[in-house]
Amino acid sequence: MSLSKIPYFLLFVLLTSCGQSPQVKSIVDHDSGTTVNLEIDYQMFTMDNGLEVIIHEDHSDPIVAVATIVHVGSNREKPGRTGFAHFFEHMSFNNSENVPMGANRKMIPELGGTRNGGTWSDGTMYYEVVPKDAFEKLMWIDSDRFGYMINTVKQGTLEREKQVVKNEKRQRVDNRPYGHTSHVIKKALFPTSHPYNWTVIGDLEDLQNATLADVREFYDEYYTPGNATLVIAGDIDFATAKASVERWFGEIPAGKQTLALEPMPVSLKTSKRLYHEDNFAKLPELRLTLPTVEQYHKDAYALDALGEILARGQQSPLFSRLVKNTQLAAEVAAYNRSEELAGTFTMRVRGHEGVDLDQAYQELITALIDFEENGVRATDLQKIKARQETAFYNGVSSVLNKAFQLGVYNEYAGDPEFYKQDIANIKAVTAADVMRVYHQYIKDKPAIITSFVPKGSPELALVDSLQAAVVEEQIVAGQEPEFSEEDSDDYVITPTQHDRSEPPLGKLPALRSPAIWEANNERGIAIAGIKHDEVPLVNFTLRINGGQILDQPGKTGTANLMAQMLKEGTLKKTASEFEDAVGLLGSDIDVSASTTAITVSGTSLARNFGKTMDLLTEMLLQPRFDVTDFARIKNNTLTDITAAYGNPNSIAQKVFFRKLYGAEHVAGQPSVGTLDSVENIDLADVKNWYQQNLSTQLMQFNVVGAIDKNTVMAALQQLDKHLPNKAIDLAYMPAMEPAKTPQLYFIDVPAAKQSVLIVGKQLPVGTNPDFTAIDIVNNRLGEGSSARLTQMLRITKGYTYGAYSFPSRAEFYPSAFVATTQVRSNVTLESLVILKDLIGHYADTFTADDLATTKNLLSKGNTRRFETLGQLLSGLNEVTRFDLGHNFLEQEQAVLEGMTLADARNYINQYIDEQAMIYVVVGDGKTQLSRLKDLGYGEPIVLDRDGQYMN
Repeated sequence: MSLSKIPYFLLFVLLTSCGQSPQVKSIVDHDSGTTVNLEIDYQMFTMDNGLEVIIHEDHSDPIVAVATIVHVGSNREKPGRTGFAHFFEHMSFNNSENVPMGANRKMIPELGGTRNGGTWSDGTMYYEVVPKDAFEKLMWIDSDRFGYMINTVKQGTLEREKQVVKNEKRQRVDNRPYGHTSHVIKKALFPTSHPYNWTVIGDLEDLQNATLADVREFYDEYYTPGNATLVIAGDIDFATAKASVERWFGEIPAGKQTLALEPMPVSLKTSKRLYHEDNFAKLPELRLTLPTVEQYHKDAYALDALGEILARGQQSPLFSRLVKNTQLAAEVAAYNRSEELAGTFTMRVRGHEGVDLDQAYQELITALIDFEENGVRATDLQKIKARQETAFYNGVSSVLNKAFQLGVYNEYAGDPEFYKQDIANIKAVTAADVMRVYHQYIKDKPAIITSFVPKGSPELALVDSLQAAVVEEQIVAGQEPEFSEEDSDDYVITPTQHDRSEPPLGKLPALRSPAIWEANNERGIAIAGIKHDEVPLVNFTLRINGGQILDQPGKTGTANLMAQMLKEGTLKKTASEFEDAVGLLGSDIDVSASTTAITVSGTSLARNFGKTMDLLTEMLLQPRFDVTDFARIKNNTLTDITAAYGNPNSIAQKVFFRKLYGAEHVAGQPSVGTLDSVENIDLADVKNWYQQNLSTQLMQFNVVGAIDKNTVMAALQQLDKHLPNKAIDLAYMPAMEPAKTPQLYFIDVPAAKQSVLIVGKQLPVGTNPDFTAIDIVNNRLGEGSSARLTQMLRITKGYTYGAYSFPSRAEFYPSAFVATTQVRSNVTLESLVILKDLIGHYADTFTADDLATTKNLLSKGNTRRFETLGQLLSGLNEVTRFDLGHNFLEQEQAVLEGMTLADARNYINQYIDEQAMIYVVVGDGKTQLSRLKDLGYGEPIVLDRDGQYMN
């Protein structure tokens, strides 16, 4: 996984789904006078070979996280061998001397854990979270990968992983709108000798030319203990963890010390204007990128604040000028990225369809002049600092995130506790600092100015722009070399004093469902909660059933517009004033619409929950519904719909659900609406939707965190008292009759580098008692990297970056089974044949070993399921939405443990029947369409990007 940039203070927020509750100490925040927990207990030691080890004990849940931070990123590569740090990360997961081939990808998930890696400009990280009983196995796997993998690297493995990484590049860069922007900017800003002259994922030609000698050289140079930090966090005691580290990592040779790189800031003498006609973009985009300073530089903090002040929020200069006043753009952004060697400041404007970027550029400059004249609002800095406290607590809500935090600060700042100084530096930023860095780094300074415009519309680019040098890959049938891994066991085993054979599992305690409380307010709002007070935060959702279901015919998208309008202020507060009120509390309130509901979601510090709920109540009871705001929101929505026509994945999803449910079914229509339906909606329709469809009888309020039942009930009283209490019929909506034989549909996206494949069928409604069993039997087919789809399409064939299947649960209409992947264009047919075979023969090939693996994986995976507030709230939402009961975990376990092989095969035959599925393919028609009839399902039915039949 390539990461363009790791923001160090927030690195640990990346994967809250894998997380855990913290053990923290308290200090006093003298700015607010409140007690703030800002210290994490840990112990640290250095091995004789130079490996620095940090151990954090946290016994809240029976899991352990391990993170290895290696101080080598794309900045250590050589010109002509770009992308190599990321490529090596991929190679590291394949094989090692004492661990069976593929065990890293297969064994960890099958032990109930999760695993991955990531590479950015300055480093590489490997990380896992496992049930505590698998800790010793994890140390065996991790140490073997770090110290004993290089002898196992063979030509077949090298060639296979090249295909996987190239597929990742196609998916993340080549086959998506604006994907080449970073490449263009880096080449223009940084000299060819600078380590930031290339992207993390690198150039395809360099990747293809990588040799075994290159792999060995890179490993010997950088994968040494003295160049890494190992962090262990979770339900483990220090003595046990230390002894395990010494056993498994202690014999890895020290290797040579890698010299640190000094900062290498760059400057520009004149601005450079570049443009690119983007095959996938439907909207013009302008970016200004200016050189700034490296990470932890005293000015980096003020530059970070400047980015937020310029573009975040209703009153920010860029939003006010470009989105609200001139309405040239639907989206603006500004941000500073200070990395280890240098930094950049970016201002981005994504215009509406057909907008001339010269006009957008002039308005951006005018917005900056406005900022110079008006200066920094005190409220903006107060909001930034308020959000910082909430961000910190979210960042330490999991053992994995704390491991990231401690490890990255140790490796890059030289001290695991540098987060304290980082936070202090953020809090110390003044308005004068912000204005100073604006004048020093931004005002009238040369910049790289890029215009990415839709293909065929070069006239939208900034005047005097030169065409950017973007190399478009040509996908040709048969051009990729075949590879074989038959010689993968032929390698030398490094002798060690300690036995490096597989260790046994430890003991795992029994698991129980989280303790749920439920209540009802007097006039109908249903309430459910889970008390969890490890951090002083509260997360909540208010689900209002209905959503798109209640849109009027011909006006699909009304619920979505209504949800967006709720965020545009109240009768008492303008949108800007409401935004300030929420932000000053360090809180967040969002509103979204789906096919079946309007959802208000939020986060607050526990001490500010009541004030946050007062604002939520005001928002729902007294919406502003301003006509000017509506015109802007409607126009932005039309722009979003237009933009989606350039995204192959969005096209595939839209067409798949249209064909699965029918064009007239609510689930067969995008909840955001269509260009025609949204054009047909006016403000009166939105007001009418609000007046007719909000009822306490449709509302479910769920809350988790450091809050008690009585406080929650009191906070909802005014909402319950003043909202309508009326019956609104939400009847079950059957879909169209499924096809009796497989149907194959094709949508052409010319010059697509990948084909998006979606295969699926209808399933029973989500409240059906068989749904748990459906989820269970899908596991070995498509859930995660150890399942059949990824193992075959990625690991064996190298056709894709990933392939998955899952049941998508719905309560008011049939659910859906979905299998999806994005494959290299020239293997579209071959990948479809594999999907057809794996799904079609899944029941026949599902074995007793598969069932045993599934039982072990799912039962132990529950140890990670309810660690963070986000996970607890997600689980609670599922429980209340589908009426699963308070002992849902025990019920699921009973179904799992009681399932026989015959039961599993029956469920597969009944619910994952390939002969009842539809196939949707989005790709390059010129090269792929004529081949697809060989799938055996007749000539493909060609559709347009809306899913309508072509004439």
